[in-house]
Parts: sequence; C-alpha cells; structure tokens
Amino acid sequence: MVRRILAAAAVASLAVSPALAEIARIKSSTGAATIERGANHIPAKPGVQINPGDRLITGKDGRMSLSFIDNTRFAVGPNSNVAVNEFQYDRTRQKGSFVTQVDRGSLAVVSGKIAKSDRDAMKVRTPNTLLGVRGTKFIVEVPQ
Repeated sequence: MVRRILAAAAVASLAVSPALAEIARIKSSTGAATIERGANHIPAKPGVQINPGDRLITGKDGRMSLSFIDNTRFAVGPNSNVAVNEFQYDRTRQKGSFVTQVDRGSLAVVSGKIAKSDRDAMKVRTPNTLLGVRGTKFIVEVPQ
C-alpha cells in the first residue's frame, strides 16, 4: 500500500513539474557545441531535447540550431553562451512567456507564437540591455 502511494506521488510530481518538460529540440549542430544542464554537459546533437534552464554553449567552431514547441527558431553562433531562463507555453491558448539570456556570442531568432501572443511575452537579455520581442526576425550579438 505504501509503495503504491509513493509511486503515485512520484508520477504526479513529474506530471505537474514544468521544469521537466521538453521545450525544444536541437535540429543541427557543428563543431564544439554542448548543453549545460546543471552540472551536466550534454553534447549538442540533433534530436537532443532542451529544457527550461538549459544553457547553450558553443566553442570557436561551434554552431547549433533549435526549434521550440511554439515554432520559435534559434541559431546559436560560434563562441556563444545563451541561457533559456524561462519558457512557459500553453498550446491550447497559444500563449506563454519566454526569457533568454545572451551572455556572449550571437543568437539569430525567428520568433514563434509566444512573441506574437502578448506584448511582453518574449524577452532577450544581454549584459547591458533587455529586448522586448514583438514577433519578428532578429540577431543579437554580444562581444566577448
């Protein structure tokens, strides 16, 4: 009986935890490219899932492209350090919030449904600025 209760609680906690939900997948990568998830460093290969809180890191010859569940697309350039700080998306209402931090390097973005859903729904932070995205294509470059 106790085992059933513990098993049910474990399953329920996984079902309600948005931090464990896949938000994107890597479509392609070249050179030195990794996903930093806590203390883990995961090679950025096609098909690898991205979760909220993940950091996208590329080396001198590294690049990666990702596609998010709201149809936002990222292209991370060489020598980049980009964090996906927040990603919440309600597929039924097609609304959510998305905050990305570009600490170094370059990020090209084609915004998806989140940016088009609300005026302040998507933001990109850099060490010196905060960009509000309103549904468009853009590139952010942060020098080292």
